[in-house]
Amino acid sequence: MSGKWLFLSALAAIVVVAAGWQFLRGGGSGAHVDVAVPQLSADAERGARVFTANCATCHGKNAAGSDQGPPLVHKIYEPTHHGDRAFLAAVRNGVRQHHWQFGNMPPQPGVSNRQATQIVAYVRELQRANGIN
Repeated sequence: MSGKWLFLSALAAIVVVAAGWQFLRGGGSGAHVDVAVPQLSADAERGARVFTANCATCHGKNAAGSDQGPPLVHKIYEPTHHGDRAFLAAVRNGVRQHHWQFGNMPPQPGVSNRQATQIVAYVRELQRANGIN
């Protein structure tokens, strides 16, 4: 009986690890999240408009993700893992696929440095409102 228990325990552990890995790399249904939208600061409000015009096609309304790009209101993008500079660099230079399976993000030459900073303000305010600090 103990051999069977050990086997089932090991199997359960493998399933949990595989499910966690799939979630963290963006597989499955984790590509869209529900986002609560707070009262935004003036800078974040401007960022919301720029985001909608330049980013929402892939990253979804309110950065909730879509079938073309990941949600930015997600623990993967919390400030301690992807700081503001990472967002700014992604806008300027694009970014290679590394957490999700959507492909590389191209540079966004039509977004100015000031607009990129406003987008970051918007995303950070959405994150804080949704428990991502």
